[in-house]
Amino acid sequence: MTLGKQTDGLMRHLRSKGISIEGSKQKKELLTMGYYHGYKGYRFIKNSRNPIAYTDFEQVVAVYSFDMNLKSLFYPHIMTIETALKNYTLDTLVSFGKLDLDYAFKRFLDDYKSETPNTPAYNKKMKDRLTLRKKIDNEISYKFPKNKIITHFLHNGDSIPLWALFEVLDMGSFGLFLKCLNQPIRIKNCNNLKLTHNSMVTDGNLVQDIIFCLKELRNSVAHNNVVFDCRFAGNTHAANSVKTYIGVETGITNINFTFIVDYFILIILLLKKLGKTKTELRKIIRNFKEETETLRQAIPPSIWSSIVGTNINSKLASLDSYI
Repeated sequence: MTLGKQTDGLMRHLRSKGISIEGSKQKKELLTMGYYHGYKGYRFIKNSRNPIAYTDFEQVVAVYSFDMNLKSLFYPHIMTIETALKNYTLDTLVSFGKLDLDYAFKRFLDDYKSETPNTPAYNKKMKDRLTLRKKIDNEISYKFPKNKIITHFLHNGDSIPLWALFEVLDMGSFGLFLKCLNQPIRIKNCNNLKLTHNSMVTDGNLVQDIIFCLKELRNSVAHNNVVFDCRFAGNTHAANSVKTYIGVETGITNINFTFIVDYFILIILLLKKLGKTKTELRKIIRNFKEETETLRQAIPPSIWSSIVGTNINSKLASLDSYI
């Protein structure tokens, strides 16, 4: 059995790795951050095969603080976006019929009908629909009897209204719900959110693609996981529709979601579409810039650019122009 080290031993271990750390101040910083659940997550970019060449523990603290401050900055805005997208979707659906779950599966969530039966495209869309039904049933089962709203409708034998369902659906399941909607509804939802551009063909998939792009960031922020290097994305790649739309809408080039700034740009774009004022948006951008500048002053330039990207300043300048 491998025994853990006390803090003094961990400090000696860090010094053996070429990181200067000493004194009560840095000892307290290490204790506050935590070695196993703090430093170990900030010692590399993306994965352990790409270690950060720290030379001083204050550089570690700077990256840790940058990550924590990003999460504090992002959290309320991502929650606002998630709630708004659900509410806009309800607003779209109301013009197509009743807003309850049984009706939705009969009339809304039927995109599979656009394909020829027994073809790969049909089978894939039917599989998505069945997966959505299973996810919804599992969530309702989990929430019963803890959620009073869900329990109320089940006790009365009523179909659960979509507004109540959306309260308990996670972002990934909501994205799958959007994916299963028939195309006329999807297109109207994009139009309702003004997520369209005359240089792009509107197929109605953009809202769901945005949800799938943001959901892992949302979960990482909500659960206090590391976000500064976009490791939350894993092997999931943002859809080309999202990259293209950001480019044509904002005029910002090289959007590839390799760096956190691209996710930030998407958040600002969505907040603008949802009616945030220029003053509010510029304050958010200013806060983000301040965090990146604080990090720049605390770590070597090579580490800074490997974390935030070499074109972050030009992207933020273009974002200011877009606002």
